Amino acid sequence: MKKKLLLALVCTAVTLPAVAQNKIDNRLGDSALVLKQMLAQSNGIPQNLLDKSVCVLVFPAVKKVGIGIGVTYGRGVIVCRSGADMTGPWSAPAMYKLDVGSLGVQLGSSSTDYVLLVETKTGAQKILSGKMKLGADATAVAGPTGAKAVAANDPGVDVLTYSRAKGGLFAGASIASASMDTDDDANKAVYGKAITATEIVREGAVTVTPAGKALDNVLRKASPKRAASAN
Repeated sequence: MKKKLLLALVCTAVTLPAVAQNKIDNRLGDSALVLKQMLAQSNGIPQNLLDKSVCVLVFPAVKKVGIGIGVTYGRGVIVCRSGADMTGPWSAPAMYKLDVGSLGVQLGSSSTDYVLLVETKTGAQKILSGKMKLGADATAVAGPTGAKAVAANDPGVDVLTYSRAKGGLFAGASIASASMDTDDDANKAVYGKAITATEIVREGAVTVTPAGKALDNVLRKASPKRAASAN
């Protein structure tokens, strides 16, 4: 009996890390797919705004927990352009967490994909500094689409938010009350050591893992260089 119990414990100890790693790999793959699909939509994320961005955050399949007005919590990634001026190639992805608090009936029983474009270096610094709240620590507005996006260039806005539910793209979704923070446990699992999001995306302390290649390829193909006119 004791031997069976010991064997079960050993098997569990081996299985749990593998399951956790699979979830993280899936998060990276899902993030790549969500971003690719939202960029490809005719009413999706505008090319000119992606080209101006210094960082991109993707939170796939964010679900509401609870009945009625509940807590909405998601896990995703952040990728930033490298270099002191943030105009270089895209960095390796860092794991991030999103808590959008109460969104009422917006989500219903379905899940929602979120993509956030960080348009300013100041906004990137605030997000990477640790737990922060959109609207309070960094300005955030619903990202424009179509013709409205052509003239969109408000230097006072740090973050543009986009979301997609089953019905398609919802550029008008406001997550100004959302808070974000680094997912340190997931970052350690991905890169094999304790490491901060800043070290990953701003200091180039790691390289892209095989699981992160798909996301890296999407961004490098979609927007290899930051727009020269960007601030």
